[in-house]
Amino acid sequence: MKDIVTLGIETSCDETSAAVVVNGRKVLSNIINSQIDIHTIYGGVVPEIASRCHVEVINQVVKEALKKANKTYDDIDAVCTTYGPGLVGALLVGVSYAKGLSYAMQKPLVGVNHIEGHIAANYLTYEELKPPFLCLIISGGHTHLVKVNDYADFEIIGRTKDDAIGEAYDKVARVVGLGYPGGPKIDKLAYEGNANIALPKSNIEGLNFSFSGIKTAVINLNHKDSNINKADLCASFEKVTTEMLIENVEKAIEETKLKNVVLAGGVSANSYIRKEFSKMAEKKNIKVFYPDIKLCTDNAAMIAAAGYNNYINGKISSLELNAVPNLKIGGK
Repeated sequence: MKDIVTLGIETSCDETSAAVVVNGRKVLSNIINSQIDIHTIYGGVVPEIASRCHVEVINQVVKEALKKANKTYDDIDAVCTTYGPGLVGALLVGVSYAKGLSYAMQKPLVGVNHIEGHIAANYLTYEELKPPFLCLIISGGHTHLVKVNDYADFEIIGRTKDDAIGEAYDKVARVVGLGYPGGPKIDKLAYEGNANIALPKSNIEGLNFSFSGIKTAVINLNHKDSNINKADLCASFEKVTTEMLIENVEKAIEETKLKNVVLAGGVSANSYIRKEFSKMAEKKNIKVFYPDIKLCTDNAAMIAAAGYNNYINGKISSLELNAVPNLKIGGK
């Protein structure tokens, strides 16, 4: 059986990335040009700057990905690109570039949902992983609890009603003076503190999440007492938010009877979250899968992997593909 080689392109936010993946599982190259240093001085991503930076480097990033993979355009079976969700200007750069390549190469164009890409990052890390499983997607823009029925069949069973968990981390980090990006800095500082500060948990229906309450509580405590121990505050914030995640995942395990739980997204790189989920796995006698650290944040390898699954399931896009900044999982 012939190998299927997909070229992935990712420009949904502040990383310009291109990758070459074989059969949705083997990464030949994964080039990432990060804009973190550029946006740090602004305290967060500036959409217009992000778009311009993508335009400046995307051609070279794609060429580098092909060179590192030792492939040519002729070797590519499908061009896969993120078309949502994300920043509309940034998305348009990748979508437009991919459409141009698809037309010039006369190769199929495959639009990929960025969130589904995060799920597929685990297929690159674990060759044995197959649906069905539960997936907790935790990132700067998303918090979803998803029942993955098949490679291209997703059912959302829980989601945040307000802030994404990564958004809450970034806002808390900014308030306590850690700066951007907040997640890794909170994770590091929390290890120097004790989780001894009482913080509220949200009381929300079903398997949904809410992080605005705990975020506001941390901000208020910091404003009321400028001398509050920042490490203790971060440790307490991290502990309670992780408990909220685990409690809902445990409920979902009971409801679905699924024994495999997959984490995905940038926040899945958090060391405390990984440690606590490993404890939960042992207690519940289940398996928990975490993507390789370099595949947690935005990258094109996960887009090429998800694109492969779309491609073999006949989900081919036309050249009228457009950016959909508020795209829902499952393309809805």
